[in-house]
Amino acid sequence: MPDMKIYDVSLPLQSGMPVWPGDDDPKFEQYAFIEKGSVVNSTGIHSSAHVGTHVDAPRHLFNDGKTIDEIGLDILVGRAEVIDMLDALQIDRSTLTSIPIPNCKRLLFKTRNSKYWKTPRHKFKTDFVSLTADGAEFLIENGIELVGIDYLSIDLFSAGDLPAHKILLEKEVVVVEGLNLSEVPSGMYELDCLPIKILGADGAPARVILKSINEE
Repeated sequence: MPDMKIYDVSLPLQSGMPVWPGDDDPKFEQYAFIEKGSVVNSTGIHSSAHVGTHVDAPRHLFNDGKTIDEIGLDILVGRAEVIDMLDALQIDRSTLTSIPIPNCKRLLFKTRNSKYWKTPRHKFKTDFVSLTADGAEFLIENGIELVGIDYLSIDLFSAGDLPAHKILLEKEVVVVEGLNLSEVPSGMYELDCLPIKILGADGAPARVILKSINEE
């Protein structure tokens, strides 16, 4: 049996990385130094909960929605399909009906967005590929419980009222944003998506990995 391949599809958090317009640039400031006499090195973090690779909880859009610590591990961990959408300008119902939807509860869309992460500190892009409202409705109709995208929003930048977010989060579909799928071939994987367990938060950065599946 060949060795299992593991893909880390998380973005490294760093100052100067693109963030959603209006969010603070993440800052990482070391405040204890062994070389200056401290027993340890230690670093402080200032950041939005929605920086880099992160998970949106329903509370992000709904005051009575689940918080990040209330999302069950049963949906954050399990089989996920990476779907090649490299030619898509947006992911709408017509696009989705033209491809076979796998018998799987978790979908990750690999688009041309992933190429942006070859330059980790690039200027925020507004023309990224993402999901339309009717595309989100299609995913709900097909029983999808987790959806991921390879830029910083599941909604098109032009969709100011966040319709795809609203449709998905109202039904408690987990939204994972900021993936880097550039090195991941399309196909089925084992997903481990672990957002930081911040009590009462509307989202959190996550470490996300995909493990290849060897099926005899």
